[in-house]
Amino acid sequence: MADPKGFMTTPRQDWPRRPVEERVRDWDEVYVPGALLPIISKQADRCMDCGVPFCHDACPLGNLIPEWNDLVSREDWRAAADRLHATNNFPEFTGRLCPAPCEAGCVLAINQPAVTIKNVEVAVADRAWELGFTPPRPPERLSGRTVAVIGSGPTGLAAAQQLTRAGHTVAVYEKDDRLGGLMRYGIPEFKMEKHHLERRIEQMRAEGTKFRTSTAVGRDIDATDLRSRYDAVVIATGATAWRELDVPGRELTGIHQAMQYLPLANRVREGDLEVSPLSAAGKHVVIVGGGDTGADCLGTAVREGAASVTQLDIYAQPGVERDEDVEPWPTYPKIYRMSAAHEEARDLRTAPAANADARLFAASTLRFTGDSGGRVRSLHLVEVDTRRQPVSDSVRSLPADLVLLALGFSGPDKEDGLIGQLGLELEPRGTITRDAGFATNVPGVFAAGDAARGQSLIVWAIAEGRAVAAAVDRHLTGSSHLPAPIGPYDRPMAV
Repeated sequence: MADPKGFMTTPRQDWPRRPVEERVRDWDEVYVPGALLPIISKQADRCMDCGVPFCHDACPLGNLIPEWNDLVSREDWRAAADRLHATNNFPEFTGRLCPAPCEAGCVLAINQPAVTIKNVEVAVADRAWELGFTPPRPPERLSGRTVAVIGSGPTGLAAAQQLTRAGHTVAVYEKDDRLGGLMRYGIPEFKMEKHHLERRIEQMRAEGTKFRTSTAVGRDIDATDLRSRYDAVVIATGATAWRELDVPGRELTGIHQAMQYLPLANRVREGDLEVSPLSAAGKHVVIVGGGDTGADCLGTAVREGAASVTQLDIYAQPGVERDEDVEPWPTYPKIYRMSAAHEEARDLRTAPAANADARLFAASTLRFTGDSGGRVRSLHLVEVDTRRQPVSDSVRSLPADLVLLALGFSGPDKEDGLIGQLGLELEPRGTITRDAGFATNVPGVFAAGDAARGQSLIVWAIAEGRAVAAAVDRHLTGSSHLPAPIGPYDRPMAV
């Protein structure tokens, strides 16, 4: 550790965000450009280089956090980039999009604000690109084996890059017209500008990975035909089967799934559309669901010029500090967090019905009502207790011209033909069944990421991609030197 007293003398300082009034007028990332580098070395100094660094276990990738913190504190960017990329293919993605369970597991977090691990990570990743420390790494020789990867989200891309670098010939099949999966069309530009994604894809092309866009396996290509053409297949399609809200009035016009709304806003940013057909401009918007996807909808609706935006969360408002009896350190606690979108909604007072930051907690939707034309006009809700039972005399209504359902996902889409054509077995919850080696019931077919694990975090998705690549490499060659950071049955630390 560069400064043995850094954690005592230096307070935590996060990457500052741009003023709300400025950033809601554009779609650029919310942080102040260039403001991270001047503070990050001192922040890295706060790392205590613990004898048992629990941040390792809290991160499924096993990131070597104390090592690159020490190197950043000394401003040795090349060595820091090497240590960072040793465990993570895409640190500029996780540094922007991951909720940082590593910080919850930071030993300093027992009684002080944690080290800004996520900020250090993104600083190293961005600096590595600026200084040319991330050249393509094509294999020295080819194995003669071929692999098809279905899906180009973080799991598919990580698996493809690892397998390509191992010498296999890899083709990635993506149903959309552009690569990236949810990172492309689900994550708003203000959370991660897409040039970060494009840069990695070009690196992968230079390494030899092939990409096939606008190709839905199961519809455009028969899955069994694809299986016969490759030595192995990796299914990394994600969990795209969204959960529904079965309440009266759901059939009214103006009620949409979040993943119908967000991709259209992203397509406007890509230049495909001038205006989203589901734009929130001038509308009273209600978002049902308190997670990150709901927050993405919130920030998007604010930028589109909504008349009001309210987000409903069925859970009670959490406290601002960890409950050590329920979620002791180093588990990831459910505490009150304010995303950039919630900060914007709070400052702009987008939700008059909410106490703060646009969220109504402990709120359950009862029904929707509409006008004579069949368009939604109101959402009726009730307050619920900790057992999700209605609280008496708490029914109320909100104006709603646009309702967005952000209730999560249950598993892969079973209607796209892929699962049926291959005859894949499914778990009771709808995810793809696999064994301890990521293999499905179909020989040579492997499953990874949300399609098999269920809805999870980007850091788990990348870890799955790296682990399934090792399993496929072992299947093809009999052994593998590729890292496998997790097993298919591993789960986050919990009580």
